[in-house]
Amino acid sequence: MSTKKLNDKDIMNLLIDTAIKNGATSADCVLSRSRGVSITRRLGKDENIQRYEDFDTGLRVFVDNKISSISTNENSEEALKEVAKRAVEMAKIAPEDKFSFIASKEMLQNSPIQDGIFIDSYDSVEPSIDLIRDRASEVEDIALSVKGITNSDGADSSWGEGETLLMTSNGFFGSTKKSNHSVSVVVIAEKNGKMERDYDYSSKVYGEDLKDGKKIGYEAAKKTLARIGAKKPVTGQYPVIFDPRVSRSIASHFASAINGSSIARKTSFLKDSLNCKIANQSITLIDDPFLERGLGSRLFDAEGLGTSKHVLIEDGVLKNWLLDLSSARQLNMFPTANAKRGISGPPVPGTTNLTLLPGEASPESIISSISNGFYITDMIGSSVSMVTGDYSRGASGFWIKNGELSTPITEATIAGNLKDMFKTLKPANDLDFTHSINCPTILIEGMTIAGN
Repeated sequence: MSTKKLNDKDIMNLLIDTAIKNGATSADCVLSRSRGVSITRRLGKDENIQRYEDFDTGLRVFVDNKISSISTNENSEEALKEVAKRAVEMAKIAPEDKFSFIASKEMLQNSPIQDGIFIDSYDSVEPSIDLIRDRASEVEDIALSVKGITNSDGADSSWGEGETLLMTSNGFFGSTKKSNHSVSVVVIAEKNGKMERDYDYSSKVYGEDLKDGKKIGYEAAKKTLARIGAKKPVTGQYPVIFDPRVSRSIASHFASAINGSSIARKTSFLKDSLNCKIANQSITLIDDPFLERGLGSRLFDAEGLGTSKHVLIEDGVLKNWLLDLSSARQLNMFPTANAKRGISGPPVPGTTNLTLLPGEASPESIISSISNGFYITDMIGSSVSMVTGDYSRGASGFWIKNGELSTPITEATIAGNLKDMFKTLKPANDLDFTHSINCPTILIEGMTIAGN
């Protein structure tokens, strides 16, 4: 038995070569290594410290139009050969899938990786365990120091890094390395026997870009105290404003509705809307994989195609679907290099850095224009149908009265239909690139609000 130590590229080559030798017509392999540390602090003490170091490999094999996927964390030559052989045997008895395939050499050549673009997705500075602990301690200590805050639900701080490699039997090999630093805190305020809680957090590729810990602590406290005395709203039709913390969910609904897999299955309410006006003229939605230090940035997708920036919606008109190879073939279109995948699953279309571009009006001016409305800061639960567009979610926030935020609101339900919501949606000018989905404050002119 061989005792040779295999490096990552050796492992991937061995899996693919063994699969081909045993009858696979093509194959691809994903290998992931990640490690990190997370700490939870509560009331000045460590509640939980976790260190992790993961290694996983996923192999997808094709026997003509039959496919199987398998994953393993083995790294010995004998075990890897058995995994590859088993994958081929599984593929031979799988149902046919005439739409799935790996990128041809010609497709890979025609979709080159943009080597000259610097996405800066990896922070080489590994924080010490003491620094990670200090980040959690700072945000909690600051939040608890604010008068009226009575308890903490905990502060979390973490750091992690990971490298993902992709290899195909058509000669593609690429790797991407990412890092992430994050810190968050949840605190509690109590008045007349009723407790309220809220949070604030920051998540960045580089530790130096994290929001100031004092600001996170103060913001969490401020948001929590503002919720004291919350009431249910009066049922009716009102304009609704989504705070950036929750407006990102609306941008994600756009992405779900134009996902190529849903379009190919005809399970999206926008399935017949390409090149049609689907939203307010002020709406432009882009997917940008080249955003520097962006949480979703990447130079190639999960099928080896070089990524590119796409305008998905322009001035309210739907311009593009999000496509991987399979959905593109089903729709007789070119792929948009938006494939994403896990270790053991097939590729599916997804976004990189999805951004709804800002408008011209400030959030304050939008609020001041409303005599009665609902400013939403938090949402729970979800009943959203991508087939019909029907939308219903639990929400909390503040009532807008005569152009100002007034009574805190809780236990509200907002309802509408995404098709109608998109048409009256107006963005403010406060876009902040802090997530992989970025959206400013947005106004929707009329939704049903249920409360009392």
